Amino acid sequence: MRLRVDLYEGARIALFSLGANRLRTGLTTLGIGIGVATLLAIVGIIQGLNSSFERQLASLGPHTLMASRYPWVMAGDWWEYRKRKPFTREQIEQVRLHATYISHISPHVRRMSDVAADNEQVSKVDIEGVTQDYLETTALELTSGRFLTPEDDASGQAVVVLGSEVEEVLFPKVKAVGRQVRIAGRSFLVVGTLARKGRMLDRNQDLRVLVPFSTFVDRFGQARSMSISMKVGKPEHINQAEEQLVGVLRRARGTPPGSPDDFTLNRPEMLANTYAQLTGALFGVAVGVGLICLLVGGIGIMNIMLVSVRERTREIGVRRALGAHKRTIILQFLMEASAVSALGGTLGTAVGLGAAQVVSLFSPLAAAIQPLTVVSSIIFSAVVGLLFGVWPAARAANLDPVEALRYE
Repeated sequence: MRLRVDLYEGARIALFSLGANRLRTGLTTLGIGIGVATLLAIVGIIQGLNSSFERQLASLGPHTLMASRYPWVMAGDWWEYRKRKPFTREQIEQVRLHATYISHISPHVRRMSDVAADNEQVSKVDIEGVTQDYLETTALELTSGRFLTPEDDASGQAVVVLGSEVEEVLFPKVKAVGRQVRIAGRSFLVVGTLARKGRMLDRNQDLRVLVPFSTFVDRFGQARSMSISMKVGKPEHINQAEEQLVGVLRRARGTPPGSPDDFTLNRPEMLANTYAQLTGALFGVAVGVGLICLLVGGIGIMNIMLVSVRERTREIGVRRALGAHKRTIILQFLMEASAVSALGGTLGTAVGLGAAQVVSLFSPLAAAIQPLTVVSSIIFSAVVGLLFGVWPAARAANLDPVEALRYE
């Protein structure tokens, strides 16, 4: 009962004091608000980048592997990777026969070219040669028409499936399926279109055209950059599939025992690990800057509270002389410090949310702030007020009542 009375009276006196010193309260609120706004804006951008990168990784397809001459993340000498032997269709067939954990497999070759239709043209489009399983080894989805078939590949049909951005530019007002497009001066029939995928790192995944693998080789020549796109039948078998593939590919490529692999098995997790390594230190520095701003705001609260204790020394002496406990005085000043800090945190949260959204609108940086982060920022700012209010509150409670009454 006594504690409830102390809390009620402490809150009432704290609010009265804050209202009586509006300018001081405003300046203190501004200090903590700047710190919270800075920290929340940084955290929002960080969370947005993480969410965006997770979506981009998901666009690579679930439990997928890609065997290629080059790793997605170059860690060694590029010339050494370039000297590796190219993959062949015979090696792909060996993988299809002996890699039992693999459910779908497709060769993948690509080159860049212009694509035209009627009077429209799209430049620097990825022309990719694949087979019917490529749809399963990636997270691609059809929006109209059909995908490439085994018959298209076997007979070398001049058919294509368009990425969404290519479709929008070449056929803005009509359906693309059934129309003709020109790639490097050759005509192809559009049989399907893909759903929008967005960007993956620096690559536009919607600026692509898929053609049958045999057609690609016949029309554009054999490419040394051929890779093998694969999907593991069950997600829990991804590690076993990788170990099995190493052995199958080494035998198929004639890699001598004791020699290093002359290929790389790429997994989406490799990009995730590299992303974490590259951004971990940067994000740590950014959050550190925000915490320093919050520390400065907390020091401002401490200074203002010390001034408030000095100005109200006589009031504290009267209350202590009338029987107020030290606990009552401490609660009063702690509640005053936490109230002004929570108010600054609330205003700073609003400003931080707005700043993160502005950055997201006018820059490539995404921003996504979770509701829990907003609540946590307000609670954290109140805790900061409590921590930096401990010393002023203790100093007020430990004043000698007689000396406090004599204070002028």
